[in-house]
Amino acid sequence: MKLFHLSDLHIGLKLFNRDLYEDQAYILGQVIAFAARERPDAIVIAGDIYDKAIPSAEAIEVFDQFISHLTQAAPNAEIMLISGNHDSASRVNVFRSILQRQKIHMIGMPPQLPEEQIEKVALHDEYGEVNFYLLPFVKPSMIKSVVGGNEDGNSLSYNEALHKLIAREQIDGRVRNVLVSHQFYLPAAMDPGRVERMDSEICTVGNIDAVKADILEHFDYAALGHIHKPMKVGSEFYRYCGTPLACSVSEAGQQKSIIVVNLAEKGVVKTDVLPLIPLRRVRVITGTLQEALAQGCDDYVTVILTDKVDLDVFDMQDRLRCAFPNLLEIRREVLQEADYAADCFPGKDLDAFALCNTFLQDLDEDEQSLLQDVINTVQGAQV
Repeated sequence: MKLFHLSDLHIGLKLFNRDLYEDQAYILGQVIAFAARERPDAIVIAGDIYDKAIPSAEAIEVFDQFISHLTQAAPNAEIMLISGNHDSASRVNVFRSILQRQKIHMIGMPPQLPEEQIEKVALHDEYGEVNFYLLPFVKPSMIKSVVGGNEDGNSLSYNEALHKLIAREQIDGRVRNVLVSHQFYLPAAMDPGRVERMDSEICTVGNIDAVKADILEHFDYAALGHIHKPMKVGSEFYRYCGTPLACSVSEAGQQKSIIVVNLAEKGVVKTDVLPLIPLRRVRVITGTLQEALAQGCDDYVTVILTDKVDLDVFDMQDRLRCAFPNLLEIRREVLQEADYAADCFPGKDLDAFALCNTFLQDLDEDEQSLLQDVINTVQGAQV
């Protein structure tokens, strides 16, 4: 069985206030072309369909065209999508039963009641059954009625909640199983702070959303979303495919792709990648003004100027905008100077949680947990 693994489309995203609708339609057109050529049996999109919980009309139109052409390009494929932390779970869940009749499974909500299970789609090929477990983005509070709370009656941690939720499933280890999930998984012994995160991602204070990847061992393949850079989670078969299009300057130079997964008999899994070539790349150009101007192009560009002499600001900006029609920003690289502000403002480089702790001293464990929750809620509301 052949499946395409995609995630984090972020349709409607703006890059430095530049609409990317044309770029997103172009890259999704490549996905459609690959689907027509490769004819996968399943196509999974592991969350963050849209960039906003309430997408614009233009974003909905891009997604509508994508799904319409995708079903035409691969008419026999089962298309499975889950909501991510950027999506509105209830909106993704709309018309769920009707769409399933068209081989489109859009799952927005995790189990809400104790008698409910994770949505499962069972497919068959010459080697037997393949079960796809479709698990949308989960916060512990969303599934408290399903997995319970801790001894104080509060919600479990992300790690505990996800482990208990997946442990409820009667996963048949004799057949092939695939998890589609949008969470922050990482190997059990790995420090989450060491994982390189992109500027376009929402990171929780203290990485409290980290989930130990040992739970993935129940599955033959885990199609993961949430991390914007392609990444393996301790195994060739537990993978983040990353975004199909660069969503921030920190992703400049990354090769974006579709992961193609081939499931043969139980225990035999092979992966490959299909490279996606953007209409315009995201680039960082470093050099003097003259060196930068010599590299003019239509890409989305951040220019870092290394000139040691003063430049005419207005002339410099006009010349760079003429050379780079899709200029994102101009930065100046300056000589390292004494940072007198560091002595006056020692917390200026701290994250929100650490900074608050410098002012709110002697917080106990419960108070720190509450502070983390408040900061994460505020940051999530800014999406």
